Amino acid sequence: MRHRIHGKQLCRDSEHRTAMLRNLAAGLFEHGQIETTLPKAKAVQPFVEKIITIARRGGFNARKRIEQMINDRKIHVWVADPNVPDSAKQNDHFDLPSEDSIEFNRYGEVRKAPRLVQHILTVVAPKFADRDGGYTRIIKIGKRRLGDGTDLVVLQLVGEEEGPQIGGNDSRRRTQKQRRRDFAAKVLVSTVPEVESAPEAKSAPEAEVVPEAETAPDVEATDVEVTEVEATEESAPETPEATTDEAEKTEE
Repeated sequence: MRHRIHGKQLCRDSEHRTAMLRNLAAGLFEHGQIETTLPKAKAVQPFVEKIITIARRGGFNARKRIEQMINDRKIHVWVADPNVPDSAKQNDHFDLPSEDSIEFNRYGEVRKAPRLVQHILTVVAPKFADRDGGYTRIIKIGKRRLGDGTDLVVLQLVGEEEGPQIGGNDSRRRTQKQRRRDFAAKVLVSTVPEVESAPEAKSAPEAEVVPEAETAPDVEATDVEVTEVEATEESAPETPEATTDEAEKTEE
């Protein structure tokens, strides 16, 4: 049993597996994304993130450590290759060098081109200066490899979320993001009229309260007058009755 053995063998010996991981990492740093199988992507992901962590430190020691982990080579040669179509030369992840910086000799061999380690230290590492880990992501594209039918995925560097969509079908991640945006816009539109109508609702009761406060003293004044009138009416009939009784007594 494989106790205390880290990683997957991927059906290869140690030398073949190490060379494969180095080539996958080099292709990822050069192109920004690569298409591979899911087990290979999961195997090379921690290897790539460790290289980026070392590159963020900078300095001569970091350069020597990266050269031990990955093979330094000339990159971006395909930018100046006339056999590569212009549509394949587009790269939304990095600013590609100009064709003048890449030179060939008379035999077609590359004479001058950017180096991989220098590219990692000067281009890749500054992109993740403010990020503490999680430099890569794996995207399932819904495709299978011919032969064994294993799942194919895209391993890419984080930082280009608004880039072109990968794969022929709609991405579940982008669909959910668009649904959240639509729902947030709908909620915002429904809450804006309520905020505008709130001051009008507050001003209406104030207008009604003012007349009530003005009419209240008038009502009290009328009540006082009514009570005075009733008092006079009650006292008025008592005087005639009293005079008639006195008259009868005098006649007797």
